[in-house]
Amino acid sequence: MSYVLRGALIEYGSDFLGPLPNVVVFQFNPESLTRNFTIPTRPTGATARETSQAGEVPVERFTVRALFSAADQLDQNNPLARASGVGSQLAALAQMVHPTNLIGGLVEKAIDAVGSALGAGGDPPTQSVPREQYPRLLFVWGLSRVLPVIIESMSITEQQYDALLNPVEAEVSIGLAVIDPCRCSDDTVAKGAAKFTAAAQEAMAMANLANVGSSARDLIPF
Repeated sequence: MSYVLRGALIEYGSDFLGPLPNVVVFQFNPESLTRNFTIPTRPTGATARETSQAGEVPVERFTVRALFSAADQLDQNNPLARASGVGSQLAALAQMVHPTNLIGGLVEKAIDAVGSALGAGGDPPTQSVPREQYPRLLFVWGLSRVLPVIIESMSITEQQYDALLNPVEAEVSIGLAVIDPCRCSDDTVAKGAAKFTAAAQEAMAMANLANVGSSARDLIPF
């Protein structure tokens, strides 16, 4: 049986389980993946000075439909599947849409304690110190696409349950948007992933010239 590379979502650089990343590997690779590009409006019309100068970059979005089943694990008497079905995988996915600030919460409590000891008054702050952060995520799909993304939408449909009402089958629709890390960002992982994927895509686009070389000569009469 040939080896199958699986897609995955990887959360890194957060407080989830301390230094350990939160990883969800697709149990079954989605049969299809929808890609959409949101292209910023270009300047048009006779009064526009620059009609070919780029402004904002296009935003690439993915829609992925992932399926999860505990059937094989239950047949193998897997203890985690017996205890929670596919609940652990769904919980890991759901964790990726929530902001995390475990360390920041501890710092906030320490600051509040100091303020109370000094007799500081006033209304309580509306934001934690430091502010909560959304998880940093990578979408891994094949050898040439490792993309920094954010989750824009997630819909979980639990389809079957065991005797303890743990979901044993589920379908998850995930909407992802590829982010473009700014130059001043401290997210070196996202920067590296974006550069790697851009270089791989450019290389494949150049390799395409080898396939269209003879066809291009037939299309161009000079």
